[in-house]
Amino acid sequence: MDIDPRRLRVLLAVARTGGVLAAADELGITPSAVSQQLNKLEDETGHALVVRTPKGSVLTPAGLAVAEAGEEIERALSVARARMEGGAKVAGVVRVGGFTSFVRTVVIPRLPEWRIRYPQLQIRMIEDDFPALLRLLRQRALDAVVVELDSTTPGQGSLPAGMIEEPLLDEPWKLVVPAGALLTTENIDLGHLPLPWLGVDSSAANASVLGRLRQSTGAQMETVHQYQDTLTALALVAAGEGVAIVPTLALSGVSHDGVDVLDVPGLGTRRIVLRRYDRRRSASMPVDTVARLLRESAAAFDTRSTS
Repeated sequence: MDIDPRRLRVLLAVARTGGVLAAADELGITPSAVSQQLNKLEDETGHALVVRTPKGSVLTPAGLAVAEAGEEIERALSVARARMEGGAKVAGVVRVGGFTSFVRTVVIPRLPEWRIRYPQLQIRMIEDDFPALLRLLRQRALDAVVVELDSTTPGQGSLPAGMIEEPLLDEPWKLVVPAGALLTTENIDLGHLPLPWLGVDSSAANASVLGRLRQSTGAQMETVHQYQDTLTALALVAAGEGVAIVPTLALSGVSHDGVDVLDVPGLGTRRIVLRRYDRRRSASMPVDTVARLLRESAAAFDTRSTS
């Protein structure tokens, strides 16, 4: 069996995205090119590797075996690349704090890749809310924290002495309402919606949005309930208990059943930033490496979400 290893990345893309069209988008080639490469790979192996179904493309047992071989090659190349780039020289433990949606969506999917690129670098994630994260950072219990801010929140000027702030991602706030609750989505009056607003902890960035909207609209905008997790907010909205302001990132990979997610002018954006203390260390140090990885991951997510 003589396989062109370059075709393996096409099979891996199909396996990971679940379809030819999505794989083509990920690889930056045409769907017909993906199909051609799959056909050639099947000719080379002598086996059917992919079965196309109404819900997408599924790998056959032979396809899974070839894909596993492709993943082994991919891992070996990643290790070699990391060693050539000096990744093996970056060693140490870096403790990073973050909030739920960023940790779940942007960080965790990249941890296996980072572990391969930097085998001596240990990244320890701690999930918590805004006040706790900053307290742990000030106590030096964390090396860096990822925090969320409303777009109107002051940045560098309000930081404690010695702390620096690096932008990671800006994303729009979304209005989430019960499915069909609004007869029209044009010219929405945020101060006079047919349902109350859901309450959120005062330290959360979307609490700042509510405060900003109260000032700009002059409306009372009373709140009911109080939630911490976006899944709780979505469940309450789906039950008809109220409406909520939710960041785009938090809506990624979760069910939107029973709710409408709306883009509304005036909601503004959520700023996601990395905060740490500037110790004037060289760029090869572990914390600087992790900061760069977080910037790269956030930039990649931003590219996917806007493409």
